[in-house]
Amino acid sequence: MAIYYQNEDVKKTVVEAARHIANAARTAPKARGMDNLVIAVLDAEELPAVAQTMMRMHEEGRAADFFVRDAHNLMASQALLLIGTKIKVLGLNCGLCGFETCDKKSEYPAVPCAYNLHDLGIAMGSAAARAADMRLDSRVMYSVGAAAKEMKLLGDDVAVVFGLPLSAGPKSPYFDRKAVK
Repeated sequence: MAIYYQNEDVKKTVVEAARHIANAARTAPKARGMDNLVIAVLDAEELPAVAQTMMRMHEEGRAADFFVRDAHNLMASQALLLIGTKIKVLGLNCGLCGFETCDKKSEYPAVPCAYNLHDLGIAMGSAAARAADMRLDSRVMYSVGAAAKEMKLLGDDVAVVFGLPLSAGPKSPYFDRKAVK
C-alpha cells in the first residue's frame, strides 16, 4: 500500500490540474467556431523568469506598480496557464472594432478584432471556472500575460495574452492583496 501526502506532491498535482484547465479553455465557445487561441501551461520552475520580466518592465517604467505585486503573487504559485489570441478577422463585418468592414480593419493589423478578444475572455472565464471546480486558487492577470507576450512564450503572432496563476495552499496568495496606489 502507498501513502501519498498532498503537500509532498502539490507542484505536480497543480500542473496536472492546469492541463485539464487548459482543456476547458480550448473547448470554450468561439465565434464562428474559429480558434485563434494559443494555450500553454508553465510549471513552477518557469515562473521566476516571468516574474523577473514583470519586475524589469516595472523598473524600466513600462509597467504599472501592480506588476510588482503580481510578480510576487506569481512566485507563490505552483503553475501558470497562459492564454493568448492571434488577431484574425472573422468576416462578420460587424464594425465592433471601429471599422466598417473586416477588409478595412485588415489594413490595420495591430487593431484587434473584437471577436478575438471576446473569445479570449470566454476562454479565460472557462479556465477560471474549471480551476474553481478543482478547488485551486487562481486569478486572471493581465500583468502576467504582458510579460509572457514580451517573452514571446506563445509565439510571435500572439497579440494579447492573459495569465492564470494557480495555487494549492492553505491560503490563496491572490486574496487580501495589498492595494497599489
